[in-house]
Amino acid sequence: MAINKTPKSMVEDNKKEDKKKNKLFGDKNTVSVTDQGGDGDKDEWFTDYEGQLAIDVYQTPAEIVIKAPIAGVQPDEIDVSMADDVVTIKGERKSSTVVDKENYYYQECYWGTFSRSVVLPVATDTENAVATFKNGILTVTIPKEAKAKTKKLKVKTV
Repeated sequence: MAINKTPKSMVEDNKKEDKKKNKLFGDKNTVSVTDQGGDGDKDEWFTDYEGQLAIDVYQTPAEIVIKAPIAGVQPDEIDVSMADDVVTIKGERKSSTVVDKENYYYQECYWGTFSRSVVLPVATDTENAVATFKNGILTVTIPKEAKAKTKKLKVKTV
């Protein structure tokens, strides 16, 4: 059985559902950038929240590569640091518009400070690591130490 609904009626249904949820759970389940601080303790729990950056980490025979999509942030506003075997990426995505939460249909994008730390799985040469930023993708390339590089052995018949 197919249900045919227009996008407008679907949006109205979503708004009705959200209003029902707000009556049951209060407004704390709906958060927007305009909620951050200022209006008492209503959404105070959100002001200290730091988003977690999505990343891919993989290896090649010679290096460890970390990739992270970081749209809306300038390269000079991204902090990449390394200590021992941990790489930490920090930054802040700032919204250029202020929207009251009742005007949102969906809010899935994270605005605010974010960070991510990664424990490197092998010994690396952090002195020769390189971070590049292209088309909103941060790529951190860290050479493996010689002793950590993958070595393939040919299996011989005896």
